[in-house]
Amino acid sequence: MTRFWVGGYGVDMGGHADGIGMLAVDEGHGPTTLAYRGAVAPAPSPSWLAQHPTLDVVYAALEGSGEVAAFARTGENALRPFGRPIAAGQSVCHLTVAPDGRFLVASCYGDGRVVRIGLGADGGLVPGARDKAAELRAALFGDRDAEEREGADESQDRADPMAAEDPYAGDPNRLDPNGDPRVSHAHAAAFLPDGRIATTDLGYDLVRIWRASASSATGSGALTLDHEVVLPRGSGPRHMVVHPSGHLHVVTEYSCELFTLAADREGRWGLVSGVPVSAIVTPGHDYPAELSRSRDGETLYAGVRGSNTIAALRVRGSGERVEPLALADTGVDWPRHHLVHDGALLVAGQRSDEISVLDLDDRTGAPGRVRHRTPAPAPTHLLLVR
Repeated sequence: MTRFWVGGYGVDMGGHADGIGMLAVDEGHGPTTLAYRGAVAPAPSPSWLAQHPTLDVVYAALEGSGEVAAFARTGENALRPFGRPIAAGQSVCHLTVAPDGRFLVASCYGDGRVVRIGLGADGGLVPGARDKAAELRAALFGDRDAEEREGADESQDRADPMAAEDPYAGDPNRLDPNGDPRVSHAHAAAFLPDGRIATTDLGYDLVRIWRASASSATGSGALTLDHEVVLPRGSGPRHMVVHPSGHLHVVTEYSCELFTLAADREGRWGLVSGVPVSAIVTPGHDYPAELSRSRDGETLYAGVRGSNTIAALRVRGSGERVEPLALADTGVDWPRHHLVHDGALLVAGQRSDEISVLDLDDRTGAPGRVRHRTPAPAPTHLLLVR
């Protein structure tokens, strides 16, 4: 039986998920038997999930409470809490685990923090690993008044933030495309082939490149900012995938584009190309969310909220060029996340409380018709059970 863990929004985030859910496909019967089997681990709004690379431990970003929690797998279809949650930052929305399993990186949309949290040999979260050396916040102090800063909860061991400047601070119109003041919004992280870490800042239109110091036995360590790549103003970089060639593909929430980054001989990353995710998708009406790729990296898939579509793009050359390929209806409302599995595309419709399955063309990789739907409470993330 093929199974998927399902993250979702609970009441604290306007949804009605009871925790981490289970999605299963009957063995030998294909995606038309896909069904949501209910919650397997109570948790408040586990909106993003990540798997330890070698252990049966799953990590959840508890977006509403701003915490990261660990869960150990017990049996085929169950998870149990594994230690106490650790505070990360406001609206923690994304997690990625280091390939060696020594730490994870949490991205916090609400306050712009990028947080390194140590992991023990058993996969558990290491208390105290989110220390002054491990926490780096990209938002400017000027985005908060002094009284709020002085009243910060010291029990969370907050570090002095790293004052990364808004690259467009000199622009007199300091508003984002939604008309709100520009503030830092960390949204995702990805481990690069050379061991460095890329993170997106949707609010400041930046991709940041970090170096991680050697971890100690307790998992503590530091992230050091190496350099930044500035994307066009108002583009809103959200999620990323690393191409087999080493190129980094970044989808933007505001401008509905796909940017490709590459490193030069000195290891400094820069922008090499950019293209709309589709000629039909419209900025201001559509908001791309997740970005995924086929196993061979020849096709990229961007979920587009608003028009509720999946935009497929073909990767050309050695990974440096991308061009639109196809656009397909997802059959759900607000496609927050999707993943490619066994010749199909599974799509989590956050607002329609459904997960759909789309055919993928064997030859071109283009998404086709909706083959199946199953109800699921406010799904926001899908993770294949290993």
